[in-house]
Amino acid sequence: MTSQYNPTSVRKLVDKFFSLQWCRDNLVVPLYEEETTLPMSQGVIKIAIANYSYLATIASPIEERLSQAGFTCEFVKKSQEEIQKIIDLAAEEKFISGASIDISQFDEDAVLEAIKATSDVDEDKFEFEFDDDSDQDTNVEDDLDLATEMMESKIQNAAGAILINSKKDNVSDIHIAPKEDKYKIRVRKDGVMQPFMTMPKRPGIQLIACLKNMANMDIAEKRASQDGKILRKFEGNRMEFRCSTVREKDGEKMVLRILNSDDSVLNLDTLIHIDEVRNNFRKIMNTTNGIIIVSGPTGSGKSTTLAAALKEKDTGEINIVTAEDPVEYNLGGDISQVQVNKAKGENFAKLLRTFLRQDPDVILIGETRDPETAEASLDAAETGHLVFTTLHANSSCTSLTRLLDMEVPKYKLNSSVRGVLAQRLVRKVCTGCAIKRPIKESEAKEFNINLNTPVMYANNLTAEEKALRKKEGSLCVKCNGAGYKGRIGIYELLILDRKIQNAIADGKSTREVENLAVQENSMLTLTQYGVELVKEQLTTISEVVRVCSQSD
Repeated sequence: MTSQYNPTSVRKLVDKFFSLQWCRDNLVVPLYEEETTLPMSQGVIKIAIANYSYLATIASPIEERLSQAGFTCEFVKKSQEEIQKIIDLAAEEKFISGASIDISQFDEDAVLEAIKATSDVDEDKFEFEFDDDSDQDTNVEDDLDLATEMMESKIQNAAGAILINSKKDNVSDIHIAPKEDKYKIRVRKDGVMQPFMTMPKRPGIQLIACLKNMANMDIAEKRASQDGKILRKFEGNRMEFRCSTVREKDGEKMVLRILNSDDSVLNLDTLIHIDEVRNNFRKIMNTTNGIIIVSGPTGSGKSTTLAAALKEKDTGEINIVTAEDPVEYNLGGDISQVQVNKAKGENFAKLLRTFLRQDPDVILIGETRDPETAEASLDAAETGHLVFTTLHANSSCTSLTRLLDMEVPKYKLNSSVRGVLAQRLVRKVCTGCAIKRPIKESEAKEFNINLNTPVMYANNLTAEEKALRKKEGSLCVKCNGAGYKGRIGIYELLILDRKIQNAIADGKSTREVENLAVQENSMLTLTQYGVELVKEQLTTISEVVRVCSQSD
């Protein structure tokens, strides 16, 4: 390699004019820019190519692309191995340096203005400025040279705009789904799916190809499912997106999960609102051995709660190790975080056995999903380690049933499990437009709330009402007519004291164990915890009912 180019400059040129995957597929890579005395030319881009016989085919689109930006190009021959090495180093450089998405042209492009608009964007005003060609070809995907078409800066900028807009708007998931003649984008915000926009088929295919390239996925593979991760920085903040693709009948679908890298939320005082529940959770956290389980469905905040617990325990005096899939928070400090590597056979159970040879005090197992992992976790707890793990279960008591279904013996469960924290996320009522009034009589009776208690009701509007309010200029600027803004956790903490242990040993049902915990130990159920938040005017009865009905 010559001193005239380096991985950083190579990656900048790749992102500006091509794509990593396109360079890999064609064994072509830009090396560096040199000044020129030619009139009307910004400079010459040196382009390395492995196969000169391919030059006649590839030279024209490259030259055309560069000329649009005011550059000329010169081709130099390099071996396949050299080019692969240059590309690999450039790929690493982008991710190590965390270079930001280029957003310099966002405001100048009509498509980007549309993307930055609200989720109820007027589709008639949405213009991509691309050739749609949908009328000419019903199976456009087969005829697209995606690697070449992805060189279009508008698509790259559109992809960046979608990611940035979603991150800013506290979206948790982005769904890009193919339909017969279009692509439909929906986002999950505050736990609820919302429409974002639709686009013609061709730009939709290009968009997915661009996102796949950003995630280091194979853009040429459109039939097999793939997983990847996008890592970028924007305005100094780290952005992480977990990407998954699957082939549907109408084309390739992509779902992006936005991983929360904001460690400011990792505080138990902030997460668990009710003092008694938070204090009791801390008591079992401060034990030296056993298992602590956090349960709930996907997206209920389990990882956030556990990350907050580990950060609190990270005093520098103990050894904390984690096995995660994926690593969602960079916990820093003295915590060792390990990513599960299924391709190499490193599952949770195997990593746990490896951890036991690493002199740990506290171990986090991202999820207990099978008997092998459950058995390994119990063994670790019985040998003097404190184990945190998650479980997919509807409530704290059903978590115990799940373990028993995994053939965990009752005596092991009673001797090892210290407590189970079940949780959900409910939407917080918008403070800008909520309606405050005494609770309805039927609701007061059902949830044991004083009839004169003032509570908040969400002012959630229909699509027609939103459009009218927006036209009038009276739409709530905080929630955009949703009636809710942000989320807060509701929790149910089951502590396995002697009474609960005896009930489990006697084979009591899940309902009987729950009733015992409520009556004898004053355990708040998920619904009861939610009602306390209603009394504090943080959420609504309807929201608690919506979320807690999923746990029944």
